[in-house]
Amino acid sequence: MIVAALLCSCGSKRSPSPFDRSAKEQLVWFDLPEIQENGELIVLTEYGPDTYFEWRGEHFGRQYMLADAYARSIGTSMRVEVGRTVEELQKRMATGDGDIIIYNVPDSLRSEENVYLKGDTIIEGWAVSKRSPELAANLQAWIEENNQNLVALSTLQIRTSNGRRYTPRRKVAAPIRNLARGEISVHDHLFKRYGRSLGWDWKLLAAQAYQESAFDHEAVSFMGAMGLMQLMPSTARSVGVRMDHVFVPEHNVRGAARLISLLKEHYSDIHNESERINFVLAAYNAGAGHVDDARRLAKKYGKDPNRWLGNVDGFVLRMAQPRFYNQPEVQHGYFRGQETHDYVNSIRSRWEEYRRKVKS
Repeated sequence: MIVAALLCSCGSKRSPSPFDRSAKEQLVWFDLPEIQENGELIVLTEYGPDTYFEWRGEHFGRQYMLADAYARSIGTSMRVEVGRTVEELQKRMATGDGDIIIYNVPDSLRSEENVYLKGDTIIEGWAVSKRSPELAANLQAWIEENNQNLVALSTLQIRTSNGRRYTPRRKVAAPIRNLARGEISVHDHLFKRYGRSLGWDWKLLAAQAYQESAFDHEAVSFMGAMGLMQLMPSTARSVGVRMDHVFVPEHNVRGAARLISLLKEHYSDIHNESERINFVLAAYNAGAGHVDDARRLAKKYGKDPNRWLGNVDGFVLRMAQPRFYNQPEVQHGYFRGQETHDYVNSIRSRWEEYRRKVKS
């Protein structure tokens, strides 16, 4: 790659492509034909529960999912660019940095330079520049054509690579299968094997599995997490679990153990093992990016970024508030911190219960 770069630098300079958006001076304004030729639709939005957010390495938000459906309908991929305010979004579109604003812009903040599109109550103020009339007309036609189907298009559809479709479900088992025999679940042999490989008490791994799936190896969440340890599709792929194996307990727990091992390494700067467990659990639930954001905020406000209780956990709880997730230290935006806060506390509490009651 380095050699190729040097060869390119020694040759004659190539004229910038009219479809290269990184060029300092754009040669054309992007309308629908140029977007389709380029193969990428750039959408501008703000972080938020309805617009766009990250969770466990995946991207969510009703507006995001609708924009993705539209991009696929015109044969392009989609790239998301996040701004902090509506004014910033509109300024960036005015300079050609994006194609569509997928945020329901209120009437009081609308610009005369844009066309604002409307469907049912889900889409009430998406914006397209008046310089892109074909895109605006095509998008409005798509909204009208799919107006009765927008809720379905913005609802997660869970499919595996073999074509099977799964609906969200979870069958709850007892938290302790047989106290007299010291059995927490039918999967104890897996928790013991992979707990040893991690240097974790197997009962901690069991407590996490119960929090994730209540020991249902076919569980599917409303966000698309699957199996005993609730692996997201992208996470499963990253830790070597094939989608046709994701509901097999052995593969699912092995993949989870690999993820936990990576997170332990990520938080190797936290030397207290008990504290590191808190951060690993939080990152398993929310993604390391969100936890790292909370650590940066904790440091900014004079708290210890290496301690969970009374320090970082307080900023995790604030990560659903715009005045916190819009701060420059926050690189991954909005997330539901209450869920992550409760996740860590619940697992620690159940782990303590297992240690107290289960003697094997």
